Amino acid sequence: MATRSPLMLIMMFWAFSLTASEAGESCQNSGPQAPRDISNKSGSNSRVFPLAPVHSSLNLCNIHFHSNAEHKGPGFKLFAGKGDDGGFKCNDTDTLTAAQRETPHHGACHGLKAGDTIEVHWVHTSCAITPGKGLGSCLSDSCTDPLLRVEAQAFLVVNDRSALDFANFDYSGNAVDGLHRAKALPSGTGDPVVFRGSTTGPSYNEQTCSPLKATWSVRPTCARVDINSLNAWCAKNAFGEEHAHGVRQLVTTPEFLAKIE
Repeated sequence: MATRSPLMLIMMFWAFSLTASEAGESCQNSGPQAPRDISNKSGSNSRVFPLAPVHSSLNLCNIHFHSNAEHKGPGFKLFAGKGDDGGFKCNDTDTLTAAQRETPHHGACHGLKAGDTIEVHWVHTSCAITPGKGLGSCLSDSCTDPLLRVEAQAFLVVNDRSALDFANFDYSGNAVDGLHRAKALPSGTGDPVVFRGSTTGPSYNEQTCSPLKATWSVRPTCARVDINSLNAWCAKNAFGEEHAHGVRQLVTTPEFLAKIE
């Protein structure tokens, strides 16, 4: 039998934690979870871990986006329903013109439409890694318990060349002071709300909790991004991303939430 590296064993544990029939037990002693309503600062989870430093002190390891906003915030609180494509929509969704809602044919972001809301995650790690596909790119054999920080922004997707160009927020091999960095992060959407949580995605719920700790930095209002620039990014990016990921439903049980300081 081949010897498994520590990284392989951790990834096997994560995979098992999503499929075990007793998965509900994973929430009994879990750390704080995400996503959450960032307007509600209460929480009673007692597990504390160090907040990750600012993103500029860490390596960017992954960029991906989810269908609708996983978190709920002041600028994205329209409930989009339950399920993998649930979550929340930007408040100004209904104000778009017909032209802004026109979806280009044959877009490289499979299933993405003008008028959709997405939540983009820029994941950063304390490990010395090379950015790549999936959260596995955020750790290594020699760095199995990194400090993770997720910078998050909800976008309203529009067919409008005057809206934000997603290329400005891409990685494209950018490095500053020896660290992998996005070219820029969104600004002008309010001071980010920072809190302790976990990784997200539709495999987790309040019976199956994520074991991976993360510091979240979620901007409270939406921005508008041009769908044409997103399709260009999906056609070629360092992360192999070509579609929106599903969402984890909002965590509301106080015992699963950290108090926002």
